[in-house]
Amino acid sequence: MTDLRYPLGPMPAPLSLSREERDGALMALGALPQELRAAVAGLSETQLDTPYRDGGWTVRQVVHHVADSHLNAYVRTKLALTEDNPAVKPYEEGLWAELPDSHLPVEVSLQLLQALHGRWVPLLGQVTDWSRPWTHPAQSRAYTLDTLLAMYAWHGRHHTAHITGLRAQNAEAEPSVPRPR
Repeated sequence: MTDLRYPLGPMPAPLSLSREERDGALMALGALPQELRAAVAGLSETQLDTPYRDGGWTVRQVVHHVADSHLNAYVRTKLALTEDNPAVKPYEEGLWAELPDSHLPVEVSLQLLQALHGRWVPLLGQVTDWSRPWTHPAQSRAYTLDTLLAMYAWHGRHHTAHITGLRAQNAEAEPSVPRPR
């Protein structure tokens, strides 16, 4: 049985990527806003407020979390490009998911992601030194821009898979209704 928390397996954290891996990750980041929008398309308010697994966030919280997380990653990218091995600011994602804005319509975060990725992906596409380091103080380790790219390409696919997995699970659970002839 697949671990519902990690439908794509654990998050990768390579220090360097090949050109092909980097291109694939950039494509995944570029595609995320539309893929996430498609994953939630047609869901009712009740469905948006359904957890993707027992003890997990609701679909609505997942969408807002992706926007929050990728916004932080965008800032981390800019810090890594403009400072020497900056220490990034950690944040309590679980607490952020409980703030009042996590109850807003998902469209707010879908629009934010579209605009954010509209800036972030072209910025990443112009990076020439993927080995530029940044440090996550809570984890006491340095990462590279390649690491950041791999992590957030995975992150978007990971959370989209939470939503599409829940949709597939619910579709299987619903009895099929015969169509009138």
